[in-house]
Amino acid sequence: MGSGLLQGKRGVVMGVANERSIAWACAQACAAEGASLVFSYPGEALEKRVRKLAGDMEGAAVFQCDVREDDSITNFFAQVKEHCGTIDFVIHSIAYAERSDLMGRFVDTQRANFLLALDVSAYSLVAVSREAEALMPDGGSILAMTFYGGEKVMPRYNVMGVAKAALDMCMRYLVVDLGPKKIRVNCLSPGPVKTLSASAITGFRNMFDIADSVSPLRRIATPEEIAQSAVFMVSDRSASISGEILHIDAGYHVLGMFAVDPRVGE
Repeated sequence: MGSGLLQGKRGVVMGVANERSIAWACAQACAAEGASLVFSYPGEALEKRVRKLAGDMEGAAVFQCDVREDDSITNFFAQVKEHCGTIDFVIHSIAYAERSDLMGRFVDTQRANFLLALDVSAYSLVAVSREAEALMPDGGSILAMTFYGGEKVMPRYNVMGVAKAALDMCMRYLVVDLGPKKIRVNCLSPGPVKTLSASAITGFRNMFDIADSVSPLRRIATPEEIAQSAVFMVSDRSASISGEILHIDAGYHVLGMFAVDPRVGE
């Protein structure tokens, strides 16, 4: 049972794929704190899953939004406006790269795949924020999900790392554009989490195990912990925070040589 931190707030959650999605954990936490939610799904393949999950939440709505299409984004937010008028926050947890680009060498990334990864994973935040701005007349919070692979090279994260770096900079430029409207823009940066998208990364299991064993807290953040950070970042308690990347990775991001080989320092 929540404390009502988001009571009366209306939010949009984008990127739910299944019950193990970070976006779903965030949605559950926000709903528990009193928020009313609208969910997006990209196409028919995920519609049934998202509707089934959202069906357990009172007052939740579900509309299609393919972030590769401007008209789809515009139509989605038009439906959001019709459903709830204004919104207080958006949680953007959308990223995509071809599975073949998450193995082997980054230098072998093809142009079309590069553009696709940047379009879905980074530009979509810009397009979504542009539409969300009009539904936040009294200000609000836009929160995106990034990863440490956009700051430092992670094995086989490849083009997704470049996309996350682009996402981080999109967030910072949006902070300046939307700040005068009292709209805050931030990123959460969780460590490795066992999600559907993570399973596409070759060697993810090893990445998870290493981070779990060498992070300063000797563990990995749980989806529930990540979700609680999301609640804070979309609530009024973070009213003066904008332009931040909040790492929720048990301290892994501060490591140097330890992150390469846990035997260092023994």
